[in-house]
Amino acid sequence: MNKKILIAYFSASGVTARAAKQMAAATGADLYEIRPKSPYTSADLDWWDKSSRSSLEMEDPACRPAIAAPVQNMDLYDTILIGFPIWWYVEPRIVDTFLESYDFSGKTLIPFATSGGSGIGKAEKSVQAHCPKANWKKGQLVSGQGAADWAKRVCSC
Repeated sequence: MNKKILIAYFSASGVTARAAKQMAAATGADLYEIRPKSPYTSADLDWWDKSSRSSLEMEDPACRPAIAAPVQNMDLYDTILIGFPIWWYVEPRIVDTFLESYDFSGKTLIPFATSGGSGIGKAEKSVQAHCPKANWKKGQLVSGQGAADWAKRVCSC
């Protein structure tokens, strides 16, 4: 039986999207973009503005931004790679919405992240707390062509 792999990602600026697309091309995985129902504007993503949408979302651990569309047939996937940029040392709240929208019990989840300087350690602990019944594999900060090579290794493709 072939393992069915999904690469689900949220990308605010396109960096995580590029990595996810390289990984999908290298592994043959399906690709799903975690898109907010209300798209982010550049003003929403202004980290320096404490009243910007992203700042307000990250200040509220209970915030769960709505997602534009669900994954079709999530039950078909055995392995899900979940990608996101690091915001305030953890995953963006919309990734929490995604993780809490499905039953990942028994599925293999593997986080990957892009970052301008933060590590993935705190984000790994955070995402795992949202889905404790999943089989988590160690995550990775990814960039450039290394993303595809890493994905092939972790997916055993």
